[in-house]
Amino acid sequence: MYVVSLTESYFPAQCDGEILATTVGSILRDAAADMPDATALTEARADGTIGRSWIYRELLAEAERLAAALTTRFEPGERVAVWSPNTPEWVILEFAIALAGLTLVTVNPAYQAKELNYVLEQSRAAGLFLVHEFRGNPMADIARDVCAQLPAVRHVVDMEDPAALFAPVARARALPPVAPGDPAQIQYTSGTTGFPKGAVLSHRSLTNNARLCMGMWEARRGDVYLNMMPMFHTSGCASGLLGAVQWRCRMILAKLFEPVNMNALIAQEHVDLMAGVPTMLIAMLEAHARRPRDMSSLRFIVSGGTMVPPELVRNVQDIFGCRLSIIYGQTETSPGLTHTRLTDSFEDRTQTVGQAFPQTEISIRDPATSSVVPIGVVGEICSRGYCNMIAYNDNPAATAKTIDGDGWLHTGDLGTMDARGFLRVTGRVKDMIIRGGENLFPAEIENVLATHPDVAEAAVVGVPDAKWGEIAICFLRPAAGRSFDKSDLIRHVRRELAAPKTPAQWIVVDAFPLTASGKVQKFVLRDRFIAGEYAARII
Repeated sequence: MYVVSLTESYFPAQCDGEILATTVGSILRDAAADMPDATALTEARADGTIGRSWIYRELLAEAERLAAALTTRFEPGERVAVWSPNTPEWVILEFAIALAGLTLVTVNPAYQAKELNYVLEQSRAAGLFLVHEFRGNPMADIARDVCAQLPAVRHVVDMEDPAALFAPVARARALPPVAPGDPAQIQYTSGTTGFPKGAVLSHRSLTNNARLCMGMWEARRGDVYLNMMPMFHTSGCASGLLGAVQWRCRMILAKLFEPVNMNALIAQEHVDLMAGVPTMLIAMLEAHARRPRDMSSLRFIVSGGTMVPPELVRNVQDIFGCRLSIIYGQTETSPGLTHTRLTDSFEDRTQTVGQAFPQTEISIRDPATSSVVPIGVVGEICSRGYCNMIAYNDNPAATAKTIDGDGWLHTGDLGTMDARGFLRVTGRVKDMIIRGGENLFPAEIENVLATHPDVAEAAVVGVPDAKWGEIAICFLRPAAGRSFDKSDLIRHVRRELAAPKTPAQWIVVDAFPLTASGKVQKFVLRDRFIAGEYAARII
């Protein structure tokens, strides 16, 4: 923990972590030189069984061989899309694309034709690497139809065919020099409020953020890291993969998240570290209750991406016997901005998202004036430092709206900062509910509901109201074997919060619409409610 005494909501950059001149390719070369015979990557198939494995020198050799083949297809600086679930080929491609001086474009394997077309066209991708299908999605068929309308996509390659993947189409060129400030990836934002934008992220921001992040997870050389986060998201292909390589871990890459299989992998492979969004961890706890496993190898779990209920932190600690810390950030910041440390108090690890990463400035600013707000006052969370994106791809208006003239990236999240620099996230600027002129923050209400024994998950959104302008409504998923009593829910909220913060409507759902990274798509809930789709589920 940093010891500071702030007088306003501005946390200056701390200099205990060095920012290195690294690239995605250079960190693999360093690892292969340092620990050539250590296991780098292990495949966990969709059924949870262990598949292929690579030591560091083998992984580098494969990546360099593929990079050489890529130089025969693409010019340095071109964009190459990968459309696949978590597979070893994804990992090899990520390093090969970096070594070849290309920019990786990540694509969600659940995308349909319209979404794939948007990403390929908006990113100006020159190539697409894909699998035939995943979870019933006929990806090869979709890609054939989409790419027939996109002449800029010159090469469509089957990642599951080694001959096609590694085949050169001409004489290979020498691998080009790659600078830390060059673009490494275009990551498309999660889309909690609409269709995503492409954040262009540099080698420097991705590699350093991942190294510092896993350092806060107290990683050790040779640790086993279970990567079940999607590789098309920064949590999987940046924090997870690039962090594991720099800490010389063995990364087990799970093709498909299935909670029973993940628990079995932890027990069988003696996993030390893992990351998961709250919905994943809740599912793993529920699976463990049905079929207990030996989770004693686990030292640390990190969670984030959405609100992490205090009860989840407590349950992980009590049931899995390990510490859980919370990370906060977003795609545009590569992704980590703040983190709770294992040395933080339980209260700080459950009521805050911690202090800033090293070398990162954080401020809370008035959304209207952009001035720094006093300690404890709600405002927009802003960041400045090496981790910020280069820009939104081909979208200068959105870039200028997000990164101001002083270099502050405006996250769109609302929060407060205390005098010690600990951050609390209270919601999204667009999610804030204004009820009769009073500001309501959904995360505050959701945190209270998360402590109710009948509630597995809760999401609070604002909807139009003729009297109040907006009112808060709450969507609830019941805990296993539980049901809801509306009067009891109201009493529970009012014991902790002022009466105006009590949701006006309560809707029971079996599941939430989620982004690929596990965030609740509140705009979908709001739109469906307004359309009357949840009328029968109101209690």
